[in-house]
Amino acid sequence: MAKPNYYGLILAGGRGTRFWPRSRRAQAKQVLRFMGERSLIQSTVDRLKPVLPPERIWVLTNEHLQAEIRTQLPEVPPEQILAEPAQRNTAPAIGLMACILNSIDPEAVMGVFPADHVIGKPARYLRLLRPAFKAAAAGKIVVLGIQPRWPETGYGYIEFPKGVEAGSLKAQRVLKFREKPGLPAAKKFVKAGNFYWNAGMFFWKASVLLEALREFVPKTAMLLAALPPFSDPRFFSALNESFPRCQNISIDFAVLEKAREVAGFAAGDIGWNDVGSWNAVYELLPRDSAGNVTRSEALVHSSTGNYVDAEGKLVALLGVKDLIVVDTPQALLIADRSRAQEVGELVKMLENQKRHDLL
Repeated sequence: MAKPNYYGLILAGGRGTRFWPRSRRAQAKQVLRFMGERSLIQSTVDRLKPVLPPERIWVLTNEHLQAEIRTQLPEVPPEQILAEPAQRNTAPAIGLMACILNSIDPEAVMGVFPADHVIGKPARYLRLLRPAFKAAAAGKIVVLGIQPRWPETGYGYIEFPKGVEAGSLKAQRVLKFREKPGLPAAKKFVKAGNFYWNAGMFFWKASVLLEALREFVPKTAMLLAALPPFSDPRFFSALNESFPRCQNISIDFAVLEKAREVAGFAAGDIGWNDVGSWNAVYELLPRDSAGNVTRSEALVHSSTGNYVDAEGKLVALLGVKDLIVVDTPQALLIADRSRAQEVGELVKMLENQKRHDLL
């Protein structure tokens, strides 16, 4: 049963540039449908419902996505789907929501969730959410770690005590946060068994987070504290003036790495994937006997390991392997699947060329 003082913040401000040309400013990764009929952000709300009813979910996004997210999430009150006036990373965003919730409910306990991750085993995930909220309600700063499946260099790591048990429902003391490592260090982390991926899911009382911000990023905390109550007609004009002046810093650097007592839960296999590239989508979807994923009509001969997404068009593949083919009315992407992480570089090129029609 959901506690009345539990709230969820879904962070949905990213652009998802590695999913160009499907992902654009007004149709970014989090509102796209990769795994069925529900978008990533809709799936996020769906799996939280046993713990957080939609009326206690808030979303922070940007002005380009706000209308689309309100359309996709009719069950969430539209006034709780807010657009940040400027991108200032996760610390000001989470601090803003902590201020809002603290003014509404001084006992508010908030969970922070990315909008664009896949969790393939939601029942196991929910078993962890309840004790995480409970630990946060007791005044702890709480993080959720994901048991690493390979030596990933693109994630930060959470160091737990030796002998930590994956899937344990007992909060563990976090020894240290580790920055994104090089490959040799990542291999050591995985072998050690007590280092977990930092998946960007956090839990705390709003008041506890605000106190940490006052200690570690006082200027940002002061700017947020000066905002009028959320119900005040002056709130948004004040927010537009002050939020861009907040420090551009992540919650990891601002608070988590400096806080003296952080607790964590070492998640076992919950089917987590941050869906970071077209190759990640390829890995998540069923493949044919030749390893091809075809999300639209395709004619395939002597071709293996390809990902095809070209709605309304037949794609014929002959003698090719490990390609990404994504077609939209304005642009066609053909890429080596092993270089899927570099698609964002194409977006930077378009920005430099001022091709706003393709962004």
